Amino acid sequence: MAVNLTELSLQQLEGLKTQFDQEVEFLTSSIGQLKVVQTKYVEAKDSLNVLNKTNEGKELLVPLTSSMYVPGTLNDIEHVLVDVGTGYYVEKNVADSKAFFKRKIDFLTKQIEKIQPALQEKHGMKQAVIEVMNIKIQQLQQTQQASQAVVPAKA
Repeated sequence: MAVNLTELSLQQLEGLKTQFDQEVEFLTSSIGQLKVVQTKYVEAKDSLNVLNKTNEGKELLVPLTSSMYVPGTLNDIEHVLVDVGTGYYVEKNVADSKAFFKRKIDFLTKQIEKIQPALQEKHGMKQAVIEVMNIKIQQLQQTQQASQAVVPAKA
């Protein structure tokens, strides 16, 4: 259902603008969260590149938490444990792991590409509402100024 913005009151336009503000904020936040997850998958995929013959047997730091590491040695350059979600880990070889991360990255890219047009559309609608609000405010101001104008009395 199409709504003619010029027929709405200033109060209705303000409500519509608030709604669009919330939708734009939600979609922007969603894209941001998807990009954060996507970046983690890209980093995970890129980190698999250190698993090669030249690094086999080398010492490294193994993260136990985001801020605590323990010393370790890189013994197996063929297999890794991949977090597949909800606390489950699957042992995969390096090639399968790279393919897994590529699928995840591609999926997230498609989700971002689906949300982007909706975000642009909502932002455009919000701008249209703001323009109509500004026109109505100017009309109100002109009406008030005209009603306040003093008409000179005829002699």
